[in-house]
Amino acid sequence: MFETIKYEVKDRIAAITFSRPNVRNAFNWKMIEELFVVFRKIKKSDDIRVVILTGEGTCFCAGADLNWMKDVMTRSYEENFKESLQLAELFYLIYSLPKPVVGKVNGPAIGGGTGFVSVCDIAVASTKAKFSFSEVRIGLVPSDISPFMIRKCGEGRIREYFMTGRRLNAEDALRIGLVNKVVEEEQLDTETQTIVNELLEGSPNALLVCKDLLEKVPLQTFDKVREFTAETLANLRKSKDAQEGMKAFLEKRKPDWS
Repeated sequence: MFETIKYEVKDRIAAITFSRPNVRNAFNWKMIEELFVVFRKIKKSDDIRVVILTGEGTCFCAGADLNWMKDVMTRSYEENFKESLQLAELFYLIYSLPKPVVGKVNGPAIGGGTGFVSVCDIAVASTKAKFSFSEVRIGLVPSDISPFMIRKCGEGRIREYFMTGRRLNAEDALRIGLVNKVVEEEQLDTETQTIVNELLEGSPNALLVCKDLLEKVPLQTFDKVREFTAETLANLRKSKDAQEGMKAFLEKRKPDWS
């Protein structure tokens, strides 16, 4: 049982829901702890193929809880560093999870809430969704989410919004690459399920390696990356999933993934 989130696994799909609708699903220290628990569990599970992340009610996540913000104002540098590092580690845990994470953005995602969108592999947003990096307007910066936002949207696109604190609507988010698709509210569940079904068609091992490739290729120098990608492909070709997938393709049948 969790206090701040809902967690359900069905048909190899894990659904995680921010569940503090009375405060627009704003996160606090308890929510961060509970998210660590479920994502670490998912990481180790062979029975889960895809993760859906969403919010309860009409909001995805309104960012940091105001009471938590009041508390951190009085804490020492060391305490603030520890808490900030924990949040950064949570974002990286979701980003690097060896299974696809689909964001179902059902409403506003503000500040750190937008950070949770940025670490999803694919995000579908309702037309009612809004996004904001308003930290500069209270003397802060979107520091913990910046590595993921810059990588996902590019420095040139995100610099304007980081520095102005201006809000984005769903179409703005689509234009800068923060979300992959925008649909009407009543189509959100169907569109998300369509993407999940497509992901389930792929090899679990290939999806794991694909995420690793996407993370590591940009970090390679151009003279070394050829060896890295060739080694990745050679290893995959000898894997159980690839052998089954290629055999199924030649036999014109659906693969039976391990």
